[in-house]
Amino acid sequence: MPRRPRRNHSPAFKSKVALAAVKGDKTIVELSQQFDVHPNQITQWKKQLLERMSEVFEGSGQSQQSAVDVKTLHAKIGELTLENDFLESALNKAGLLSAKR
Repeated sequence: MPRRPRRNHSPAFKSKVALAAVKGDKTIVELSQQFDVHPNQITQWKKQLLERMSEVFEGSGQSQQSAVDVKTLHAKIGELTLENDFLESALNKAGLLSAKR
């Protein structure tokens, strides 16, 4: 039997299959036939879902990380503004930039 080409499933599909496995309404074999996925793959997705389920409710880690990113970006914006102002004044003094701005 020839091997099937490798398939990449979307995260939405994986979560749908894993959630169906967690519910337990159907067996893993039935789910594998329904979704055309190997039973071992369903078991692996189910295990990942159960291990990472608590991350959904943490929330504080992402907001804290994004706040750090915003601070870094604001610092970079300030730095670039200073550089632009300095270069603009230097070019004006050199006569290479018109004062039309």
